Amino acid sequence: MTAARPTARELLALVTDASTFTELPHPAREPAPDGPLGWPGYDAARARATDRTGESESVVCGTAEIEGTRAVLIAFEFGFLGGSLGRATGDRLESAHRYARAHRLPVVPLVATGGSRMQEGMLALTQLQRVARQSALTREAGLAQVAVVRDPTTGGGWATLGAGADVVLALPGAQVGFAGSRVRPPDADPAAYTAEAQVAAGSADAVVPPGELRGTLGLWLRLLTGRSDAPAPVPGPLGATDPPATGWEAVLRARDPRRPRAGRYLDACFTRRAEIRGDRCGGADPEGMLCGFGVSARDGRTVAYAAQTGAATRPAGYRTATRLIRLADRLGIPVLTLVDTPGAANDAEAERQGVGPAIAELFGAVAGTRIPVTTLVVGEGGSGGALALAAPGRTWAAPDSYFSVIAPESAAAILKRPADQVPATADHLRLRPQDLVELGVVRAGEDDTDDTDHSDHTDDADTDRP
Repeated sequence: MTAARPTARELLALVTDASTFTELPHPAREPAPDGPLGWPGYDAARARATDRTGESESVVCGTAEIEGTRAVLIAFEFGFLGGSLGRATGDRLESAHRYARAHRLPVVPLVATGGSRMQEGMLALTQLQRVARQSALTREAGLAQVAVVRDPTTGGGWATLGAGADVVLALPGAQVGFAGSRVRPPDADPAAYTAEAQVAAGSADAVVPPGELRGTLGLWLRLLTGRSDAPAPVPGPLGATDPPATGWEAVLRARDPRRPRAGRYLDACFTRRAEIRGDRCGGADPEGMLCGFGVSARDGRTVAYAAQTGAATRPAGYRTATRLIRLADRLGIPVLTLVDTPGAANDAEAERQGVGPAIAELFGAVAGTRIPVTTLVVGEGGSGGALALAAPGRTWAAPDSYFSVIAPESAAAILKRPADQVPATADHLRLRPQDLVELGVVRAGEDDTDDTDHSDHTDDADTDRP
């Protein structure tokens, strides 16, 4: 691998297990002189690109193992006409996706491209539709796509192969954005077009140094290919083990800064995990919602997780959880959700960012999923902002948690009760874990269902799964 920019084959050697890469055959297209537009000098430019790179097109497609998981890889050669997409590129990309679907393999695009090939005009640009169609078919087949965006990844390549993947990893300092450096406004902030900026904006999941790329890809591929019909195990309580005596005691326990939060539960539940970040709509909520996939410490299966952290959840947090649940549903991976929030963020900015529609989408994702969702309330269960993450019929509550239609203070204020009546109001709300069991809102004890019971709303969970 060179210090400046690795070639396609250097990058393939970096991320794949030794001697496992096999190049896929690619369709042969009868060339027209200087391409479909008869662009003067196009043939000569292609010949020079081949002499310089040793490649006959801007992508190299093949199969290989990455940390033991077999995948289809699509590596862009930026040295071949800037990694641009033309009709022959589209041929290879379509062929690679077809092979992946036929052999039930995940797809790993290693993207470095300046966009569509000018010398082929609109016929090059329409390859983006072709690529998007193939990606959609692969998605519908229940196969994962994990992209690595390199320097540079711009134009339609970013808007299809990159940003359209299920998980987007980026190399440090890579130029990543829809607008390439030569077509941006002259006063544009260059920092907005970087891998780091895309992660901060929720459009990519992580920046990964080259030396860690194989291990990171290997973990993601292992996780995203780990289908399972069995529900996620219910975590045991990490804090108090005895039930609270009063409603107000339940509230105080849940608000105690010393009680275990999402991070401790996730550490206990998983031996390894990988995080998805962002809602793909320009937002991320790393302070309020943790989402990803992990290796269950109990049985080694892949389990997806969406965990509130105890803070008010922002709209981007809800949308990220929705993204997580829909991805897990498509890949056949059970989900664990941890409820812990005083409620949804209620400031003016949250309203401008669509907190109501974001919560509605999460309610819909949980209600409509075909895979089993298991929920543990580990702290505060504040109204609809908490309920949106809870699985109907498969929710448990830790002894140092509560779940309520409204905070006791707010209920007392609405009822015009004095402050000293707040503890009594907490009792009236019946928000203790044992109250919730009696009301049928949460379940008692360990998970006693068999592996095929996915709750009432998912009885026919797998009837139409590919």
